[in-house]
Amino acid sequence: QYEDGEVYLMDVYKTKQKYGYLSITFSLVQTIILAIMMIQCGVAPMRINIMIGPYPDVLSYWGAKNAALILDEGENWRLITPMLLHAGIIHLVGNISVQLETGVFFEREWGSPIYLVIYLTSTVGASILSTIAMPGSLSVGSSGAVMGIFGAKLAELFCKACEPRNTFDERVNHAMRKHQLELSLGGCVIVMLFSFIPFVDWAAHLGGMVTGFAVGLPIFALQIKTIGWRILWFVIGSVITVVGCVMSLQYMYNDVETVEELADVCGYYQQFYDDYECTCTLDDGDD
Repeated sequence: QYEDGEVYLMDVYKTKQKYGYLSITFSLVQTIILAIMMIQCGVAPMRINIMIGPYPDVLSYWGAKNAALILDEGENWRLITPMLLHAGIIHLVGNISVQLETGVFFEREWGSPIYLVIYLTSTVGASILSTIAMPGSLSVGSSGAVMGIFGAKLAELFCKACEPRNTFDERVNHAMRKHQLELSLGGCVIVMLFSFIPFVDWAAHLGGMVTGFAVGLPIFALQIKTIGWRILWFVIGSVITVVGCVMSLQYMYNDVETVEELADVCGYYQQFYDDYECTCTLDDGDD
């Protein structure tokens, strides 16, 4: 009976907290940063950036994933800063709409500390796989973290798949998990379909989702009621997370070949656009 009335489910479903504080804060900060970038550095023509946003060199200047700067210049902070940036208004609206709806609800369920761990680790995982698979492109956006949230939710649903449905609350929880499974799988498919827009890449989305699932597995395994299964999936999830992290970092730092020209993003794009304007650089000598 609960599956037939989503509004009723929302009325009786219990969450840890009333608001999704971090989801709202991240969305607000991301909006402010894009506004500052566009005001300070201008808006690129649509033929350069179809997302209605700044020039590519501006994105790199503010902290986009740039494999050449990460691996050759040691700017490792770029593994996390892309989550604060967006390629333009269209990109921003798409991501924060998910954060302010699904992200807020999942944060209310999990609590802000768990949400923060998943959001940040998924961002790093997204940037690592993007650096490995697409070292010749810039990428920005919180969609890797968003995919990580979906991945973590799938891990939670996996860990709770065999919970009993004897009490009223247990039946409500089961009905909500069924709805969330459909929501998470649908969200993953939709985000992956938009993975080939400029400055957004499939590797970041995939990396975020896989990281979210891997990190979520040991976290939500601790909520399994049967102690044997709790220990088993906690150990498996922890091993997958640690081994995956170590192997990915080793490959990224030792085997990835960068595009050296991207160390100078402005000069790189001026090769393709004669009228390309470099409006925000540290070098006062740039045009």
